[in-house]
Amino acid sequence: MKSQAIDLEESLIADGDALERLAAAALIVATRVMQLVHGRGAAGQAFRAARLFSPTEITVLQALITRLEGKTQKQKNPHPVHTLAWAAWCIARLGGWNGYAKERPPGPVTFSNGLKRFHAIAEGFALANPN
Repeated sequence: MKSQAIDLEESLIADGDALERLAAAALIVATRVMQLVHGRGAAGQAFRAARLFSPTEITVLQALITRLEGKTQKQKNPHPVHTLAWAAWCIARLGGWNGYAKERPPGPVTFSNGLKRFHAIAEGFALANPN
């Protein structure tokens, strides 16, 4: 994640407090990404998506699922709805993973890319639905 995300060593921030805040933000993002990596399979079915996502974000995931799933059964999200594995599958698809179970599972970079895209979509959703 260091070379493909925040890269604190190359940061132009000179203020120590600001650098600390940047490191804390990077730690939060990295923790969320690793929770998705570990929750991507059967292990993630034991946890609710609400552990990682707000109710609004879960609504956005539900709205996205029809666009992320393919036409064949192999391209459908195989996990129970509202579980961490279900949400991880959605985020991985947004990150560029093809969704086939026989393919290599998504890793931290895929989840990081997917989270960036998801946050942009969720922000647009929040702007369109201000309640």
